[in-house]
Amino acid sequence: MPTEVVVALIAFLGTAVGSWSGIRAANKLVDFRLQKLEEKVAKHNQVVERTYRLEEQMKAANHRISGLEDKEDYDEHD
Repeated sequence: MPTEVVVALIAFLGTAVGSWSGIRAANKLVDFRLQKLEEKVAKHNQVVERTYRLEEQMKAANHRISGLEDKEDYDEHD
């Protein structure tokens, strides 16, 4: 084989290995960042769920307070 072909093949292999390792490193970084983002989203969803439950509890508490106030107003008029 001519020397130029051998040099070209070696250069091609070097380029292919370099590109492959660069892509692999970039994929690891993307996977890491995606994992961290998923953790943040899970925390956010927990906050949303807790807020929803608190809002429901506040509705119930306000409804009970209104009922007690109405009862108190009714008792005062008797």
